[in-house]
Amino acid sequence: PAVTTAIQEQAAKTLHTSSLYLSPPMLDLAEEIAERSGIPDARVCFTTSGSEANDTAILLATSYRKSNQVLAMRNSYHGRSFTTQAITSHASWSSTSLSGLQVNFVQGGYRLRSPFGDLDDDAYTTACVGDLVQLLDMTSAGDVACLIAEPIQGVGGFTVPPDGFFGSMKKELDNRGILFIADEVQTGWGRTGEHFWGYEAHGIVPDMLTFAKGVGNGITLAGCVARAEIMDTIEVLSFSTFGGNPLSAAAGSATLKYVVDNDLQGNAKAMGEHFSSVMQPVVDDIDWIAELRGRGLMWAFEICQPGTTEPDPAKTVEFLEGCKRHGLLVGKGGLYGNVIRLSPMLDITVDELDTGIDAIRSTIADLS
Repeated sequence: PAVTTAIQEQAAKTLHTSSLYLSPPMLDLAEEIAERSGIPDARVCFTTSGSEANDTAILLATSYRKSNQVLAMRNSYHGRSFTTQAITSHASWSSTSLSGLQVNFVQGGYRLRSPFGDLDDDAYTTACVGDLVQLLDMTSAGDVACLIAEPIQGVGGFTVPPDGFFGSMKKELDNRGILFIADEVQTGWGRTGEHFWGYEAHGIVPDMLTFAKGVGNGITLAGCVARAEIMDTIEVLSFSTFGGNPLSAAAGSATLKYVVDNDLQGNAKAMGEHFSSVMQPVVDDIDWIAELRGRGLMWAFEICQPGTTEPDPAKTVEFLEGCKRHGLLVGKGGLYGNVIRLSPMLDITVDELDTGIDAIRSTIADLS
């Protein structure tokens, strides 16, 4: 209701101006996001989608560093625009190989299918950083612009790297002046429970972060946050027709206020722990679920041939349809279309979560 009221009140005033005009709702929201971003001397550029936000971040990084060389993670997804397709390492979502960027992909957090997957957390991180160093030494022409990464990969199947993983990577990036961009489109606003931003699990502050989805609560709202010196790289006329329009900004401010005032980050942590405590014992007894992984209110089941890591996309569809029959809508993703993804609303209650858990358990029983 608080968000709905904010939208209705703003709709009675001004529905739209472009970002060429500074409106109070846009300024208020920008100040709130800049403060909460953790980025020093932060500037905010509003856009209409996560794709456009990531596109903006790459524009800034390549302009700031005067380089078209970009690093991204294997199994990543960053959007469907021409630029973000180039930094997406996900064959089922890649619509073109054409790009003006030179992109190299480094080992990331998808441990189930990593050549380093049998290592413990510290050794796994060390191996991936070693891969990063070798990639930079062997394939770059120097002056790489940036590394962009999702703290938890979304479309890739909610893959979670060890805590501190990106902190270790950023040390190497900092040694070479390479910027780090945190794609927080799916992990921001308390979604991971333990932190407000996904990047905070790694003991770092990014040079830039991008956001979308959650803060709009269904309204079109996204953006990029960067240090002023990076944002000010673009000196020509540049504005967004719809990014940060008064209606979207009012909705974003009301949503953010509700998230903070009602400690929905804390709720995400508590509900995530409840979900894990109930579902992990169930999964442990099912030989066709290779892994239950996630954090906060981001959870995934990776479905494979019994006793193996061979993807089973057909059974994944059966799982999705089975949940639907039991009254629950879930998502499907992963590189091979064999991951069921769950990201419930941040203010979900125990009773609501248990209703969903019952549907999942019934579906697993049906399929077993």
